[in-house]
Amino acid sequence: MENHTIMSNSESSSEGLEADFLIHPEWLVPMSEKGLILSDHSLAILDNKIVAIGDTNSLKQSISARREIMLQNHLLMPGLINSHGHSPMALLRGFADDIPLRPWLEEKIWPAEGRWVSEEFVRDGAALAIAEMLRSGTTAFTDMYFFPDEVAKVALKANIRALLAAPVLDFPTVWAQDADEYIRKTTDLNDRYKNNNLIQVAFGPHAPYTVSDEPLRHISTLANELDIPIHIHVHENSAEIEEAVAKAGMRPLQRLNELGLLSQLLQCVHATQLQQEEIDMLAAAGVSIVHCPASNAKLASGLCQTQAILDAGINLCLGTDGAASNNELNMINEMRMAALFGKGAADKAGATSAWDVLQMATVNGARALGKEDMLGTLETGKLADCIAIDLGQINTQPVYDPVSTLVYSAQGHQVSYVWVDGKLNLEKGELTMLDSSELIANASAWAKKIG
Repeated sequence: MENHTIMSNSESSSEGLEADFLIHPEWLVPMSEKGLILSDHSLAILDNKIVAIGDTNSLKQSISARREIMLQNHLLMPGLINSHGHSPMALLRGFADDIPLRPWLEEKIWPAEGRWVSEEFVRDGAALAIAEMLRSGTTAFTDMYFFPDEVAKVALKANIRALLAAPVLDFPTVWAQDADEYIRKTTDLNDRYKNNNLIQVAFGPHAPYTVSDEPLRHISTLANELDIPIHIHVHENSAEIEEAVAKAGMRPLQRLNELGLLSQLLQCVHATQLQQEEIDMLAAAGVSIVHCPASNAKLASGLCQTQAILDAGINLCLGTDGAASNNELNMINEMRMAALFGKGAADKAGATSAWDVLQMATVNGARALGKEDMLGTLETGKLADCIAIDLGQINTQPVYDPVSTLVYSAQGHQVSYVWVDGKLNLEKGELTMLDSSELIANASAWAKKIG
């Protein structure tokens, strides 16, 4: 029980310490050790850091806190990290349902975006999405969409972490005219935010079928020079594989490998169509995979072989995808779906356990961001991104195992408190930095325009 020793040390060093918050949950799940659930433990926050975790009675006596919060029936844990999405597409929620991926994109989504996407659309959609994510416990998200600078502004105002995977395509859109301009805008964005505490930037080549070889080579070179991630949809469904083989004589991942993209900087989104040799290749390269179970199921894209990926030692993360293809941005529900689909894909009830998906949504997401030393677990010295979930409701009673209850029974509305960077973003289920009524009014106005 090494973690208990570490926490005891933090107790002894907390004598006379001041804190902004001293939080007393029913259960504390630090995620620093798989299976570790602490009772009668509390956590202290000062400025943007966790400054103490330890025995509740000891911390009550040794810490002077400006606010002390008792959370009966609550589980306190690291904030959830949504590792893939398109936040402004919250304004297209329900716009194109029950359609396969390529017709969904080419006949519905892309034409609608071509007509309606603007800086205002991005701001309003991102704000709506961020509010939904915060209310269900997300404290950091990865986003791929046009006008990422506008998403950054909304994220900063809302006090949430964001990795902005600025899109790269071969063809013109409202944001850029060609691959060179997309890439230049991404490097400019990175220069602007490279020292920001909340915002990170990545290259976001949309998919192998929308980006040609030369831009992908250029992205690989720049990503290594700048040490920033590459975030790409790949092996999303069987049609993508078939088209790639017919066009280039090879599967998309083989092409990406030959172009030099496979490295620890690469984040492969979806990856529902993997052969064992491809899993081995990704593991050897240190690639991260982002699993989006709800979107994959809704678009009938296929089942991700989550247990095989985990067994290979690949860093497997969890994402919701956009609200246009999910149709929600609720990471608690996403964890449940990941666990259930993982068991179905492996034909094994013990596959993709509750702890596995909780790690995917916290520890592994932080690793993909390159911030595992500061995020993903609750430990002294780390950034204070944490959430409290009320398990004292009818659908989560009785509680035999709080982690199992969280993954298989809890709902997003049971998140009561959210802290990001030490600031309280959600208190008793109410947003503190965003106006819900304004967001709803804006969304309704967009629905009337888009029709």
